[in-house]
Amino acid sequence: MTERITFGGCLCGAIRYQGHGEYHVVHCHCSDCRQSSGAPFVTWASFRKEDFRFTKGATREMEHEGKLRGFCAACGTTLTFRTGPDAGEWDVTVATFDHPESVMPRAHIWTSDRLPWIKLADGLQTYPRSRS
Repeated sequence: MTERITFGGCLCGAIRYQGHGEYHVVHCHCSDCRQSSGAPFVTWASFRKEDFRFTKGATREMEHEGKLRGFCAACGTTLTFRTGPDAGEWDVTVATFDHPESVMPRAHIWTSDRLPWIKLADGLQTYPRSRS
């Protein structure tokens, strides 16, 4: 069996990362994700802390309500989210994968914050808040 390795990075190439192993992929509709990305929802892949690393550069992190959002300081690409500095996983924006088509989201989370003009017709499981 071949281990899944995922490579990705920001728009300008200043930051590159690598993740491996299995992970959760979800669409998040929370208002914080929407505002920080400028998009109606964000698709995230969650890697265990030990399965994710930066191979070039590092994100600039912004703390908001105890959570950390990482982005490229050069081009502004939204890259990561962590629930805190000691979080057990890294959430990474799927759109920054070299091959985002290689994964399939499994659910929509924070649908209680979903914009009313987003219609969910993909048959994925929905959660009013987080998946846990």
